[in-house]
Amino acid sequence: IREVGSEELGRLAQIYGKSVSELLRPTAPPLAIGARFRAALANAPHTEDLSAVVAQLEEQADNYLDLLRRANTEPPGRYQPARSISHLDPWRAGEDLATEERNRLGIGDGPIRPLREVLEIDVGLRVFLLQLPHHVAGLFVNVEALGGCVGVNVNHPAERRRWTMAHEYAHYLATRDRAEVTPVTQKRQQPESERFADAFAANFLMPRSGLSRRFNELKRSKEGKVTPATLVQLAHAYGVSVQALALRLEDLRLVQPGTWDKLRDNDFQPRAAARILGLAPSEQPADALPLHYRLLAVQLYADGEITETQLARYLGTDIVGARRAYQELTETGDVSEDGSPQIVDLAEAAG
Repeated sequence: IREVGSEELGRLAQIYGKSVSELLRPTAPPLAIGARFRAALANAPHTEDLSAVVAQLEEQADNYLDLLRRANTEPPGRYQPARSISHLDPWRAGEDLATEERNRLGIGDGPIRPLREVLEIDVGLRVFLLQLPHHVAGLFVNVEALGGCVGVNVNHPAERRRWTMAHEYAHYLATRDRAEVTPVTQKRQQPESERFADAFAANFLMPRSGLSRRFNELKRSKEGKVTPATLVQLAHAYGVSVQALALRLEDLRLVQPGTWDKLRDNDFQPRAAARILGLAPSEQPADALPLHYRLLAVQLYADGEITETQLARYLGTDIVGARRAYQELTETGDVSEDGSPQIVDLAEAAG
């Protein structure tokens, strides 16, 4: 067996649409994610829209594992065995498991603002934002050696993306043995596994005790009245849509059944109301790749382990974008002793 020359490597890379560094990786691709999704795609509408996205998720998972190998480190998160929910009521199972997870993670009963970071660092999920079709909220697949990989529709509002993350978290906890495609559907059309995942999401994002306490505090501050502004304020605090918040309050019997339907029929505009109340969501774009993934790539570049071109490829951007990402991830604004702003270059300090 002879060694392959550099010119041959270049031709092979061109033929297969890969970079030379990818062909030289000592490890094979981690798994065939596309094959894992075969059954899920067979039951999903318009599967032709998903093939390219699943391939992208596979490539990003492969890149993540390669970054971990290069850095000689493990992915963050505390592994937990899968939980069995068979023969249990989906709503009760979702509520019980959500409460159990909040207690395990030590996050109390309040809103979880950095949800994506909690899921990545404390749980062990890898959340990627993908250009999914409008009718698909998210994807989930469990990858050995990497953990649960979640694809979230980047085109959905931030509140919807948070719900999708929590929903896929439920699949990771209870049904991680199969890949999932989560469509945007009405509740009455959902199978039990999806009703369980939505019940988990509702209870994890808006736990009964904390939400009830905050609702009653707001109600007392408004002399016992519950107004649309009350719902908008609570929804903003919990990072959920007004619809999800209203339906959750209905489930907890804190507002009258049909409250959301009445607001919708009266053409209530939650985003316009939020702007009036000064609660408009941040317009800062969300990052497509997990924070730990991006930090690994930037650290490897700072250490001279990968080139600037490789950094750009890992981050899915061009050279200018890679330099901008490096700047953002290695510098932090701080205040010096005299009160003036200062910049601390973390890469240089580490060296």
